Amino acid sequence: MSDELWTSATRHPFLNAVRDGTITDDAFDRWLVQDAIFVADLLKFQARLLGRSPRPAQAVLVSGCAALVAELDWFEDQAARRGIELHGKPLPATLAYRELLRVLDAEPFDAAITALWALERVYLLAWQHAHSESSRFREFVEHWSTPEFASYVDALGTLATPEAHNALVDEVLSHEVDFWEMAGA
Repeated sequence: MSDELWTSATRHPFLNAVRDGTITDDAFDRWLVQDAIFVADLLKFQARLLGRSPRPAQAVLVSGCAALVAELDWFEDQAARRGIELHGKPLPATLAYRELLRVLDAEPFDAAITALWALERVYLLAWQHAHSESSRFREFVEHWSTPEFASYVDALGTLATPEAHNALVDEVLSHEVDFWEMAGA
């Protein structure tokens, strides 16, 4: 796993702009719409992964699926508050991430769960980096860095084998960097 990729994915200029409150509403909203599309894709992937998971992993994956359903409801509330339409066209970075999830369906469970852990861990670390008491996006940052989410990521970590899947973890991190880039911040 590349330390440089972890840094790029968790300390991206997009996140700095969110933390500093300097990101434009248009850039943030563009990213938010794409994140909602990705979360819908992630829910489908995770449900399929649950269907082929060993018994010890099922409770973790069920809790993740339930959280993603709640997350989609939250996105709808945020979209209404911000006056944006969530059902936009997926941009290339979103489509590439969707394709990775499709490819992971054919991978062994340990590879797929490791990729899921990596994408959730990078997301958590990224939003923890973006935390600022004064950011106008503080509500979003806090939503994506709750102790409950951190516990879920830790639970995924007990199932993941990143040392056996370095290239896959790096691929997830690269997709995450591209996803931040897409906002054009």
